[in-house]
Amino acid sequence: MAIISRRAVLAGTTAFTVTPFLTRVVSAAPPAEGITPALIEAAKKEGIINWYTAMDLPAAEALAKAFEAKYPGIKVKVERSGSERVYQRIAQEYSSKIAAVDIVNSADAAHAITWKKDGLLLPYMTEDMAKHFKPGTFDADGCFATHRVHLSAIAYNTTLVKPEDAPKSFADLLDPKWTGKMVKGNPNYSGTIMTATFQMARDLGWEYFEKLAKMKVMQVQSSTDPPKKIALGERAVMVDGGHYNVMQAVAKGAPLQLVYPTEGCPYVSNPAAIFKAAPHPNAAKLMHTWMLSAEGQERMFDVTSCFSMHGGVKLPAGIKPLSEIKTMKEDAEGIVAQAEEIKAKYTSYFKV
Repeated sequence: MAIISRRAVLAGTTAFTVTPFLTRVVSAAPPAEGITPALIEAAKKEGIINWYTAMDLPAAEALAKAFEAKYPGIKVKVERSGSERVYQRIAQEYSSKIAAVDIVNSADAAHAITWKKDGLLLPYMTEDMAKHFKPGTFDADGCFATHRVHLSAIAYNTTLVKPEDAPKSFADLLDPKWTGKMVKGNPNYSGTIMTATFQMARDLGWEYFEKLAKMKVMQVQSSTDPPKKIALGERAVMVDGGHYNVMQAVAKGAPLQLVYPTEGCPYVSNPAAIFKAAPHPNAAKLMHTWMLSAEGQERMFDVTSCFSMHGGVKLPAGIKPLSEIKTMKEDAEGIVAQAEEIKAKYTSYFKV
């Protein structure tokens, strides 16, 4: 089993407008498959799925329970951590010749590219991928597909910050008045923050982070943590973090307000994939197929408030569509090449 390298640089990089998965013309994608009685029966015989995910734990467990209710007799074991930790765990397991992971969801699209390059992913096209996902939202060979999309946004506590005083851009966060009042995630742990850091450093320059680091910013790990800190009033503003976590907190009554920065929100696609050496391959295929179906994608939105790339899934009334939000451009292959450099620079500025 190969030891995975994040330093590998892929040849033939491409600019992407939606998500970074269509890297070449489809040439080896297997025929699309749907859910059949035979697949369900084979999955039930295996009885369990090991799902490694960066999704917020309550949301992941809710999605797992929805699948278990749909297919009784199959248990989903949720292994949740930050994307960078998920990646490291799989690398350690495979280097030790341990194949434990069945399916994975990461918030760092570069992971799927590297796993595919190292020959670890199972090419598997679902009928919904073939019929309802646009080119660019899934791998050309069927090795992975966008399970969800979320943004890394600014947000603030409305009891601590008046709307007229709230930041409207990343540049606004450099105002000295925010010194000691901000919180942000860490790209050494979180795939969302890794993706956001790459896009912000590219578009705003590393000088931005150099200045931000001097403003006594509270450092937390996961992208799910900043919304919790501002909801508790421990900080007034979050620099980055999952927009969906803010939406979920607001739905529960938290005094938070999202801000889509004028420079553009970092765009974070979350690939889902099956590992070729999955110990429960049929159960993995069943869950993967269900998660990318209209039913699975609608349930995904219900529990995460993240955007779906499934063409048959419509947003509920009142939810601002992704097309109306200015976003930064994702470049997963760029992260493959620069991940270690990003971590090193970030650590040198923020001392974490």
